[in-house]
Amino acid sequence: MADPQTWRPLPGSIPTAPGVYRFWDDKDRVVYVGKARSLRSRLGSYFQSREGLHPRTVSMLDSARRVDWVVVGSEAEALSLEYTWIKEFAPRFNVKYRDDKSYPFLAITMNEEFPRVTVMRGTKRRGVRYFGPYPQAWAIRETVDLLLRVFPMRSCSDGVFKDAARTGRPCLLGYIDRCCAPCVGKATAQEHREVAEQFATFMSGAADTFITDLRGRMQEASDAQDYERAARLRDDIGALQQATERNTLVFPEGGRFDVVGVAVGPLQAAVSLFHIRGGRIRGQRGFIVDLVDEVGPEGLVEQLLMQVYTAREDIPADILVPHLPQDASAIEQVLAGIAGHKVRVLVPARGVKREFMATANANAADTLSVQTLKRGHDLTARSEALRQLQEALGLPQAPYRIECVDISNVSGTNVVGALVVFEDALPAKRDYRSYAIRGEHGSDDLAAMRELLSRRFANATGLDTPDLLVVDGGAPQVAAAHAALTAAGVSVPLVGLAKRLEEVWLPAQPDPLILPRTSEALFLLQRIRDEAHRAAIGLHRKRRSRAMLVSALDAVPGLGPVRRRVLMERFGDVRGVQSATADEIAALPGFGPALAAQILGALDAPAGASAD
Repeated sequence: MADPQTWRPLPGSIPTAPGVYRFWDDKDRVVYVGKARSLRSRLGSYFQSREGLHPRTVSMLDSARRVDWVVVGSEAEALSLEYTWIKEFAPRFNVKYRDDKSYPFLAITMNEEFPRVTVMRGTKRRGVRYFGPYPQAWAIRETVDLLLRVFPMRSCSDGVFKDAARTGRPCLLGYIDRCCAPCVGKATAQEHREVAEQFATFMSGAADTFITDLRGRMQEASDAQDYERAARLRDDIGALQQATERNTLVFPEGGRFDVVGVAVGPLQAAVSLFHIRGGRIRGQRGFIVDLVDEVGPEGLVEQLLMQVYTAREDIPADILVPHLPQDASAIEQVLAGIAGHKVRVLVPARGVKREFMATANANAADTLSVQTLKRGHDLTARSEALRQLQEALGLPQAPYRIECVDISNVSGTNVVGALVVFEDALPAKRDYRSYAIRGEHGSDDLAAMRELLSRRFANATGLDTPDLLVVDGGAPQVAAAHAALTAAGVSVPLVGLAKRLEEVWLPAQPDPLILPRTSEALFLLQRIRDEAHRAAIGLHRKRRSRAMLVSALDAVPGLGPVRRRVLMERFGDVRGVQSATADEIAALPGFGPALAAQILGALDAPAGASAD
């Protein structure tokens, strides 16, 4: 590591104006982004005595090799540029608001020609309306089942929708009037979109408006002695009320706002975010934050507002917070530009809202307490594992990004490879890769590994390469990996972890490195190796299942390559087809009841033969 004083900018060269700054490492990766009202004052604080800095700040400076900055004209510009850079560069040392669990959301895909209501998790997509999150996916499905009675919009998958359009037959929901069936032309795209908009409006907190309207129509039907229609409307009202009652009433006078609770610890913080719509809790999320700098509650609130709300479409007019950020007016200006209406960031001073703010803070404190007990050791262990790896392998710095590869095959068939990635000693599943080995290597895992690594590093630059590459195996596997890296012209620290005695092998070393059995470094290497093995086995089973499906269907007359492809695209593998009903198979284009029965019969035969 380089002493930060060797690359510290001259104080006189740093402007006193407001701006945004970036710290870069020796591979030209941005490791931290920040903003300041006075760049000279803020940047100068990083180069004081190390004893006065946060431990994660010291780690960031040890990783950095230079710093640059951009002067801006206002606080709003600084906020926008800071979070634009955070999204663009994903700096490893910036605060990241990670959900404390993967919550499911009720989502309406308004970005499609025929919007669909469904359950979604993970990264949010542009043009999709999200409601929630909910504690369980089944709660969403129960709510959707109730609301489809009143708002009969599409809830089927793309495959089912296309199949219905081809055959001209709607699914069951279309027959029982729980879907207006745009797939077969019973409703136009515009009519269906209007139903979807009504569904979204109801979920946004306008339940009372719909219920009042239905009651008026029910009374009209009753006055006209159309009792059958009045009974249907009565049941519709009951369904809406039942769906509404699933959310706890918070404010009798109603309201549409969000409440942010915060609890700060020495190394981590927790945030609890409640979405109030129509006076009811429509969703709640928790976030866990690893602190990097001396960020107080005001700074955490500012970062949460910018990171979370700049990615949302449904921004309420009022956001209640426990501490007012220093740049509150600039934040309001940025969020108003996104929301298209005025946004206020407020600290409630009295009444029910202040009481609920205390509840949100208590939720955050409870989350932090649980997380501290659960991950306190893990955070320390991760840092120690990376430090031990750096020391044992003689690396210039602790390896932040570690990649591991593994090969899987059975008797040389369906050879596949998996690459898994760990960042800061945690899985980075977004960067996992799978490889179908193209060469005819048979059972030669070494040749397969050379092919995988040649493809992985074919166009690699310094920005793409990991800090450490791990292979599953001993000296032969390490030699094969080293040959592939050399041929690709890539220099990456490389080790192999052999299963028998868990020795660590390095290129061109006659003897392995033996790490203590209780060392955190060995535990981390084992976790990474085991994760790569799990991923490779899973990929191989999937390909093998597809191959079994093709083999089992060879004897079915009239099932050519085109129909096989349709079958696999719809159901995936043997298990998927076996779990399908004859009606589902028969509904596929070009199939029918007779062919569906033959297919299921052919797949039952191998299962019976293998039973003994």
